[in-house]
Amino acid sequence: MDTKETILEIKKQFRLFMNGVVSQSMREKGLDYKLNFGIELPRIKEIAAKFEKNHDVAQALWKENIRECKIMAGLLQPVDTFYPEIADIWIEDMHYPEMAELTVMNLFQHLPYASDKVFEWMASEGEYFQMCGYLLMARLLMRGCELNERAENEFLDQALTALQGEEEAILRAVATALRKYASQKREYARKLGKLLNTMVTSDKLEVLSLKEEVKLMAECCR
Repeated sequence: MDTKETILEIKKQFRLFMNGVVSQSMREKGLDYKLNFGIELPRIKEIAAKFEKNHDVAQALWKENIRECKIMAGLLQPVDTFYPEIADIWIEDMHYPEMAELTVMNLFQHLPYASDKVFEWMASEGEYFQMCGYLLMARLLMRGCELNERAENEFLDQALTALQGEEEAILRAVATALRKYASQKREYARKLGKLLNTMVTSDKLEVLSLKEEVKLMAECCR
């Protein structure tokens, strides 16, 4: 099948599993795509498994203003043809936290240049660039990535500054990355706990929850 035929077949599969109740619920929560089939991620992954990874198909799917097409794009995009400038273009086209989370999980964490882009994105002023940066950092830490002293200090400086912000989605992403950092080593939990207590003042629930969790991590490691 060519690219057009493959996309038509993918959409046909989507229609078979359309969930109107879930779709309506998402629309009510502000996910205003041109089309939203309301299909859950496990089912989308099942559909993706029927197709080979293909750059042209993935790029065409991403351009569709359809929730499931964009998720599928991240699943079908080969990493070797997904150049850094394309990653930036995709982030510029993100409008919902769910898409940032799923694209980081399905594609970005597997990119050979992920460890370089993560710091660039965290330092960006763009909301979704920051979100993807911290979500990617969390994924890299989960995969066993260890930060050298310079990278660790840069990450903590950026994260602690971001925790002073107001955007809830970014706060959640930052908190997720910091939790993964603190869970790596006992000294990390202790170090982060001290930094949070001395440098971060916030009444945001996400930040307060993070402080408490890190405190427990540090106490458990004594």
